[in-house]
Amino acid sequence: MNMDIISEINDDFELYNKAYDIIKEAVDNGDTAGVNMLVIKDGYEKCYCEYGMRDIENSLPIERDTIFRLYSQTKPVTAAAVMLLVSRGKVDLAADIADYLPEFSEQYVNTDGNRKPVSRRITVRDLMNMTSGLAYPDDRFIGGKQSGEMFWKMEQRLYTDNLATTSEFAQMASKLDLCFEPGSQFLYGISADVLGALVERVSGVTFGEFLRTEFFEPLEMFDTDFYVPEEKQHRLSKVYDYGEKGLQECVTNHLSLRYMRDIPAAFESGGAGLCSTLDDYSHFATMLLNGGVYNGTRILPEAAVKQLTTACFPPELKSQLNAGWDWLSGYSYGNLMRICTDETQTSVFSAKGEYGWDGWLGTFFSNEPQHGITLLVGLQQVGIGRAGTLIRKLKNLTISELV
Repeated sequence: MNMDIISEINDDFELYNKAYDIIKEAVDNGDTAGVNMLVIKDGYEKCYCEYGMRDIENSLPIERDTIFRLYSQTKPVTAAAVMLLVSRGKVDLAADIADYLPEFSEQYVNTDGNRKPVSRRITVRDLMNMTSGLAYPDDRFIGGKQSGEMFWKMEQRLYTDNLATTSEFAQMASKLDLCFEPGSQFLYGISADVLGALVERVSGVTFGEFLRTEFFEPLEMFDTDFYVPEEKQHRLSKVYDYGEKGLQECVTNHLSLRYMRDIPAAFESGGAGLCSTLDDYSHFATMLLNGGVYNGTRILPEAAVKQLTTACFPPELKSQLNAGWDWLSGYSYGNLMRICTDETQTSVFSAKGEYGWDGWLGTFFSNEPQHGITLLVGLQQVGIGRAGTLIRKLKNLTISELV
């Protein structure tokens, strides 16, 4: 790209130069195929940077309108949807989830083969905090093995005319044994997917339609959905993994989501299903940073945003969060996001109150309320891989340059 053009579109040219060098080094080293980054401060774009490929085989570069599979970066959007219903008096965070999803009327915990009814039932808050005991596929737990079988059965139907729906997912999930008593431990699992079904049941429309009406349309997120239509397929990045000959495309239907996302999804996964661009997601992120307002239109009540972005994780469980993700030292959790509570303990430059989340393929979202900064990173690398170091470097650079 012409340097004069780059200078015109980047308010902070020093940040651009340094970010470009970091990203280029990672791509040239084979850590990932391509990366783009967007930084906004106080409502103004400070830096956009891109380097590498969205499609190595066809020499297609990563670009500003490249579409990424968000995977777990879907979760903050789902949490916002739930909080919107809470603000309208439609959902109670302290309520038993069976009040909204009656299929969860019977709840069992299974530890080491000892299966018994729960002593405390799953609440909506448990789903928002990942303290429900509902697991992702995980052979360490009986419930995790059952979850793996559930997703396998769903995947067998992915390319048939008999797709599993969001509501059917909730029906199947309700039969899974819990890995522990609700509220007693933290376990990253399918809670957000169950919340998607809850939103659908309470609102009376599909989860996707609720998100489109309440968020995507008013936020002008026109490239965000649970599928990528044919006319946009060329913008969808390929997914890469490490192989003997370097990076290679990894065609994966991870968590029972079609790789190409090429048809409207029947299972609209609240934990992993959305696809989006950096610009689209920036509209959602800056809306939160602006107290629920986007371009003069209120999307979320200010009280709902405050509740959504405040650490509400049981303090006695915080060590479990940090044990699972060492780089989250100094952070708490709640409402499906990390929230910085002690910047003196973090492994990245953050201020108290910073929040956000990332995705299985490396997409990353951060809001810094103290400094008015939104940082978004896009890439598609299986399990994030070596790109995790890259993201932390970009986070530290951004804060260093702008604060």
